[in-house]
Amino acid sequence: MAANLRTVVGQNITSRARALLQGSSVSDLQCLASQRRTYLPHVASLETRTLAKYGGRNTVTLMTGDGVGPELLSHVQEIFRFAGAPIDFEVVEINASTNTPEDMENALLSVRRNGVALKGNIETKFDDPSFKSMNVALRTQLGLFASIVKCKSIPGVNTRHNDVDCILIRENTEGEYRQLEHESVSGVVESLKIITAKKSEKIARFAFDYAVEHNRKKVTAIHKANIMKLGDGLFLESCRKISKEYPDIEFNDLIIDNASMQMVSRPSQFDVLCMPNLYGNILSNIGAGLVGGSGVAAGSNIGDDFALFESGTRNSGRTLKGKNIANPTGYLLAGCDMLQYLGHNKHAEMIRDSVMTVLSNKEIRTPDLGGSATTLDVVKAIIDDVKPKTLAWKSISEHDAYYQ
Repeated sequence: MAANLRTVVGQNITSRARALLQGSSVSDLQCLASQRRTYLPHVASLETRTLAKYGGRNTVTLMTGDGVGPELLSHVQEIFRFAGAPIDFEVVEINASTNTPEDMENALLSVRRNGVALKGNIETKFDDPSFKSMNVALRTQLGLFASIVKCKSIPGVNTRHNDVDCILIRENTEGEYRQLEHESVSGVVESLKIITAKKSEKIARFAFDYAVEHNRKKVTAIHKANIMKLGDGLFLESCRKISKEYPDIEFNDLIIDNASMQMVSRPSQFDVLCMPNLYGNILSNIGAGLVGGSGVAAGSNIGDDFALFESGTRNSGRTLKGKNIANPTGYLLAGCDMLQYLGHNKHAEMIRDSVMTVLSNKEIRTPDLGGSATTLDVVKAIIDDVKPKTLAWKSISEHDAYYQ
C-alpha cells in the first residue's frame, strides 16, 4: 500500500489516489500527507511539521493583538488549563503600537520556532499610508497561503437561516492585498492586483483536497472574470483546470456580486467556496454574519510549514475593549481548530462541546447574541461544563493506562 501511495505523491489527487486513501492505514496516510502536506494538512504526520513539542506538550505562539484580543485570549488560556489541554503559550505582545521591524521579526521568529500561533487581530491604521498591515505581513512572510473560515448554523442561536454549512477558502498572499500601490501623479493612485497561475492552482487544489478529506460534495469558484478578464480570468481558468482532476466533486462558479446576493438569500446552496483574497474577505464576513456575527466565527491560516489561528472576521473589537461584553466563542473555536491541527482531538472535542452547550443556553449569552451576560459569565459557564468532563476523561485515561 505504501509503495502504491508513493506513486501518486507529487501528482494531483485523482480518483485512483482517493481510492487508495479509502483503505489506507494511518501510516499510509502519513506517508502521503508528509509529502503533500500543503494540501492535506489535517492528516499530515506531525513529525513533518515545524512544531515545538516537549514532554507531550506543544508550545504555541500567542500574539495578543489589539482591541479585545488580549482579554479574550487570556480566557482561552484559562479554559485550556481547566480542560488539561497540553499547550504552553509563548506570549508575544504585538499590536498596532508595536509596529517596528524588530517587533515583527520577534513575532515571526516565535512562529517559525513553534510552528503554530493563536492570534488576536492587529489594527491597521487606514488613515496612515505609511502603516502597512501587520496581519498581511505575517501571512505572506510565513507563507500562509490558505485561509479557512467555517460558517455553520449554531443550534439554539436564532438567525435568518438555520441551514448554513459552508467552508470559505481564500487565497491569502496575493491579489489586492499585496499592498502594491503608489500615487503616480497628484490625485492619481495606481493599485496593482497580482494573480498568478501558480498560486491560483495551489489554492484551487487545496479547496478540492479539503472537499475530499471532509466529505464535501461541491466547490464553487468566486470571481469577477466578466470584467477583469485577465486577472480573475486566470483564477477561474486555474480552478476549472484543477476541477477536471476531481470528477467526483461538483464544480461551478459565480461572479462575486451574484455570490454575495446568493449568500444572504440562499446560503444552503454553498458547500466549499474557493476565492481570491479580496472576495474571500467579503464573503467570509457575510458568512459569519449569517451564523451569529464576528463573535462566533473562527478562522485558520494554513501554509506548507506553519499555521495561524484567529477569529474568522479578523475584527479587533476595539469598541468592546474593557467592557466585559465581548463574545469569546470565536477565539475558543479557533483554539479548538488549533488543537485538532496539533493532533489533540480529544481536548478539542471536549472544549467545543462545552462551548456549544453554553451557547444553547439562552440565559448565558453576550449582547451580540441578544443576551445580557458578560464575557466572564460565559467563560465561567464553559469552565463549569468542562471541569467534570476533564475529571471523567482523566479517570478513564488513568484506568486504561493501568490495565495496559
